Amino acid sequence: MRLAILGGSFNPVHIGHLFLADAVLSAFGYDRIILVPAFQSPFKQGATGGSPQDRLDMLAASIPGDPRLGIDNCEIKREGVSYTIDTIADITRRYRPTGKPGLILGDDLSKDFPKWKSADEITAQADIIIVRRLLSGDGDYPYPNSQLKNEVMEVSSALVRERISEGKNWRCLVPPGARTIIEDRRLYGLQEAGSAITQALIVEMEEAARRVLNSARFHHSRNTALLASDLCRHFGLDPKAGYLAGISHDMGKPLDEDELLRLSKADGEGISKLEQKKPNLLHGRAGAVLLKEHYGIRNQDVLDAVKYHTTGNAAMGLLAKVLYIADKIEISREGVDPALRDFSACGGTEQDLDRLFGTVLNETVAWLRSREMDISEGTLRLLDLIEKRGLR
Repeated sequence: MRLAILGGSFNPVHIGHLFLADAVLSAFGYDRIILVPAFQSPFKQGATGGSPQDRLDMLAASIPGDPRLGIDNCEIKREGVSYTIDTIADITRRYRPTGKPGLILGDDLSKDFPKWKSADEITAQADIIIVRRLLSGDGDYPYPNSQLKNEVMEVSSALVRERISEGKNWRCLVPPGARTIIEDRRLYGLQEAGSAITQALIVEMEEAARRVLNSARFHHSRNTALLASDLCRHFGLDPKAGYLAGISHDMGKPLDEDELLRLSKADGEGISKLEQKKPNLLHGRAGAVLLKEHYGIRNQDVLDAVKYHTTGNAAMGLLAKVLYIADKIEISREGVDPALRDFSACGGTEQDLDRLFGTVLNETVAWLRSREMDISEGTLRLLDLIEKRGLR
């Protein structure tokens, strides 16, 4: 196997790193590029932010399923400042590549390469590949090398760190996996409100929903998640909880009738005659059990929201009401009164949320009655409670 080595601080890894690796793979025909994060870079000793473990984790999260890219933590295990000649010797010994490994150098470092420790030995042990990091064109270097006239992406780890710390946009400059870790671990001075729900969990559940739901149902779920997040933000609730509930709320939809009944019985609330007649009504209850048992979700507000989003329940909390609203009026739903989507026109108090919920519930029940469809006892009790409170 022909290998090339790309070392760096990766603090954090960004799209320029992966773009550069892809360019080298395409131009020189290597089978794999080994990404080697430094424990401490001799060139960037002032850079702060991600720990060695953070940087290693961000790299791993940024290249899922790509066999062309590997990661080696030899310099992190070595600690201190590592020298390139030692890394080349270590990787050559363990990986046993076909021919000499390639060593990828940015043109911002290549002019000083002759000053590196054992530079002559490096050129004997590896094929030097100089790539453009600057808009500098061809260079004349006093050692054997190949030069790649790659496109230059004007992004750097320092730029990403700076934009994060200054509250500027940065998320599209890093791979999605790295973004998730930066957000969850609050790296590089990220200034945002915290949440008990991690971005990693949200990403996991969105991927799960995309796999198990058909395209139309997934599109609906994501629109529901977006609206639920917006509603939570407007009414002072956790937007991540809203998004997680929204993206997960229909995970019970694809289940067959036997599985719907089995999972729903696990919540201990029994099965009504209407639910026995129409098991699909159980997809919320079954989905909540599935989220807890299979996906490990323990946030009770999220589980209750998913559980009650189909028929509603007098015990619904604020997040459950948000999800019920979002599910019924998200942007791909046809026939929704546009005024219901202008929730910013109402206030942001709990009473305002209750009034919006009452209006959506009443319109949903009216739609069911207009088509002479069965209405669950839980929905009717909830409607009665809403009417008594004058929130219709």
